[in-house]
Amino acid sequence: MNWQLSVEKTVTGFGYELIECERGSQGLLRVFIDRVSGQAYDTGESEFVTVEDCEKVTRQLQYVLEVDGLDYSRLEVSSPGLDRPLKKQADYARYEGERIDLTLKLPFQGRKRYQGVLRAVVGGASEGWALHFNDGKEDQVMGFALDEVREARLVPVVNFKGRKGRAQAAAATEVPGGQEE
Repeated sequence: MNWQLSVEKTVTGFGYELIECERGSQGLLRVFIDRVSGQAYDTGESEFVTVEDCEKVTRQLQYVLEVDGLDYSRLEVSSPGLDRPLKKQADYARYEGERIDLTLKLPFQGRKRYQGVLRAVVGGASEGWALHFNDGKEDQVMGFALDEVREARLVPVVNFKGRKGRAQAAAATEVPGGQEE
């Protein structure tokens, strides 16, 4: 069994979603996990991954990787962070209506990087995804397929006055404004 399959089986066995798994330099093995919406966890109620979640998965992964004979010197298990990457179709569906940074493989309108609100396109000839953004002059909508995306990440929303509900946060992201690197 390869190490990625072992990691995925362990993480999903505990009811978490494996976001990303990568090998770094000097024997580093980095694993990013997320909670699955609607799932109950024995580490407590929270919408977000807790330290206890990471500890639980780390302990089990250490055991599994030792049994499988994987050579690593350091294991890091963490949440995907505020700028969570969107990798799969299910990620895009889960975060529809949220503000994202999108990097395309090929340029569109002379650039590859966009920031805007993610929307699903349903019906018609082309089902898929659209990014609603402002190019500095006017609001625009760009349709795209997942195979055209190099990288997509949530735009971090930090509110020091307390957490907003998702609906309020989504409404706050409706303010147009595209950014270019």
